[in-house]
Amino acid sequence: MPLTHLTAGFLPLFDSVLLVLAQEKGFAAAEGLELHLIRETSWANIRDRAAIGHFDIAQMLAPMPLAASLGLTPIATPMITPVVLGLGNNAITVSADIWKAMADQGAQGDLAAGPAGAALARVVAGSSRKLRFGVVHQTSSHNYELRYWLAASGIMPDRDVEIVVLPPPLLPDALSTGGIDGYCVGEPWNSIGVATKGAHIATVKASIWQSSPDKVIGMRAAWADEHPDQVSALIRAIYNAGLWCADPANQDEAARIMSGAAYLDTSSEIVARALSGMLDIGGGVTRQVPDHFIPHAYAANFPWKSHALWYYSQMVRWGEVTASAENAALAAACFRPDLYRTALAPVSAAVPAADYKADGARAEPGEIEALNGRLTMGPDLFFDGKIFDPAAVDAYIASQRQSG
Repeated sequence: MPLTHLTAGFLPLFDSVLLVLAQEKGFAAAEGLELHLIRETSWANIRDRAAIGHFDIAQMLAPMPLAASLGLTPIATPMITPVVLGLGNNAITVSADIWKAMADQGAQGDLAAGPAGAALARVVAGSSRKLRFGVVHQTSSHNYELRYWLAASGIMPDRDVEIVVLPPPLLPDALSTGGIDGYCVGEPWNSIGVATKGAHIATVKASIWQSSPDKVIGMRAAWADEHPDQVSALIRAIYNAGLWCADPANQDEAARIMSGAAYLDTSSEIVARALSGMLDIGGGVTRQVPDHFIPHAYAANFPWKSHALWYYSQMVRWGEVTASAENAALAAACFRPDLYRTALAPVSAAVPAADYKADGARAEPGEIEALNGRLTMGPDLFFDGKIFDPAAVDAYIASQRQSG
């Protein structure tokens, strides 16, 4: 039978790996799909081309379907995600000068978010100018993680530091020319900043919020409604790509594929750092980051509605959307665990039984209620000890407002 052709937009970031592997390793073809992968230059282009139908599907920032559905984008279009492209992968990188100042203020270089944030707060307080940090998009995990880290460290975004938007590949150059003092981005652009611009990785997503999502497969809600079989096939292809990628025996091959000119166009050694979690953080120092990138374990591909609500809470916190029951419902509706379960039912894969979970209380891996087997979830702590309960979103938002 002929394969069904899907156009798929992506950015040159490591966490496009499951989308790339779905095509390159035949997981999409096994489900009757051929993915035409189109490399884009910015998240704004991904957002707009997906909205007008240039892409059937796309690698997206996890909050992007929410932003489109809540009317925060130039072309407001209801969008959904039925599958997540793994957990983790981001880091916050600073210039050599800022790192030296942070080290002078007590930063230890162990990537722990709390001490690094406290040291940066002292640097900011003593600086004669407002420091500037780069993120890849306004409604991005990176923006919300950076802001969360800064605010919990006593640094008020917008008031104490400036935050600007740049495409991921431009961030290392902007750092080296002094246009920005630091940035939050996914691999390989932290490692490239270290390797080519003398930068230093200050902390990582895996320390700010453990086992948290970052990129998803997004699509217009209307397209998903019209193509349920293709959506299910795509979910299975991504799921199987994640299973393959999670096998340590396949890491070298995955790194070679992703390092190619069509994808990341950099050395496989740098690409492999994201898979292994063995990061060169700068100054010749190497650190092992447990669970830096999680392609499959801990229900990594499951679209938790509670994660959508956490992103919604940050949109409210930073004045992008009004808090209301209607907006909360719209946000939660963008993540579709029902489609995920439907797609994996024929292969009897273990899936979470619930759509929502609290984050911030699990310090060690532990089992949750699952369908078709058993599932272990990873630790999900926020570095500041706070707990996000999706049943109490308004109280959570209010507590953040009180803390600055």
